[in-house]
Amino acid sequence: MHNFTRNICGVLLMVAGVLPGWAEDHPVAPAAAATPPAAEVAGKGPKIQFATPVYDFGRVQAGEMVKYTYMFTNIGEETLELSNVQPSCGCTTAGDWTKSVAAGGTGKVSVQFNSANFNGPVLKTVTVTSNEKQKPVTVLQLKGTVWKPIELVPQYTVLTVPPDAPSASATVRIVNHLDEPLDVFSPVSSNPAFSAVLITNQPGKEYQINLTSAGELNSGNVQGKVTLKTSSAKTPTLDVPFWANVQPIISVIPPRIMLPQAPLKVKAPMTVTIQNNSTNALTLSEPSVNAPGVDVQLKEVQPGRLYNAVLTFPENFELRQDMGIALTLKSSQPRMPEIRVPVAQMARPVVAPPPTAPAKPAASGAVAPTSSAQAAR
Repeated sequence: MHNFTRNICGVLLMVAGVLPGWAEDHPVAPAAAATPPAAEVAGKGPKIQFATPVYDFGRVQAGEMVKYTYMFTNIGEETLELSNVQPSCGCTTAGDWTKSVAAGGTGKVSVQFNSANFNGPVLKTVTVTSNEKQKPVTVLQLKGTVWKPIELVPQYTVLTVPPDAPSASATVRIVNHLDEPLDVFSPVSSNPAFSAVLITNQPGKEYQINLTSAGELNSGNVQGKVTLKTSSAKTPTLDVPFWANVQPIISVIPPRIMLPQAPLKVKAPMTVTIQNNSTNALTLSEPSVNAPGVDVQLKEVQPGRLYNAVLTFPENFELRQDMGIALTLKSSQPRMPEIRVPVAQMARPVVAPPPTAPAKPAASGAVAPTSSAQAAR
């Protein structure tokens, strides 16, 4: 086959030599240029390469500041520009970093990690953005293990208190990871609504705090801390924070009705949802709004549990500031016999007065007016 191809080419060359005009009328197309490899094209621009994209800081004690500098090289053929260095969270911050690196040059990205609020394995990331066309974003990793000499289990104590619960309680363990024994004593609660009792599970190594509410709690978020004294010179006092989320016996969403700007251009339907969080069934009745023309319809979505109150405000409705309008409903819940949802309305926009036209200057040659006193002179 190769010999046949060579013979044909030879014949064509002979014909071209014998018939020059034929060669001019039938030019041979030039061979297509070879496409360079992708790696060669990529190398013509900037290209970032980190010596250690993943840094393992090992094992550190909580509170230590971990600092590290990532070194990189521009292995491309054009100037490398770094536009942003973004850590994944606030506990990790970026320090100095090189903005521009010529081809073949090196740069750095410095970061630091605050381990104060961590315990156990940690993995943080740092995103580096550059003008590299093939890979404009590079993700660096910072990992390791944080340990606490005195550990709280759980680290954050949160109590969710149902509205019918007579009290709330939680248990917190205090674990000593040091070689020397630890004594813990004299617990004091900053919130008088909670009491703290200290129990020794293992002398010198593990203790327990039993946290209990002293009486009925009001709905909302309640917080505080238990402070204990210890025998550790580095940690003479130990704080055990806690939060209590006390559910309301009845939830009203929204707690206030906000109407569009006055006067209403069209009818405005508004829906208020009333949810019963108690274990006892809830009955609502006598829905009303103390304003003329407002229609109220009460719908029981889930028997004894969930209601919708649909209010329809008429066209051209306008709320005066002295009206004090509200939706009211009667409730079978003895702790909340009446539900009241206030109504508000967006104010009218303030219209600025038209600008005052400036006084025209007196015409040239005109006689200025004079007072009678000046005329008398």
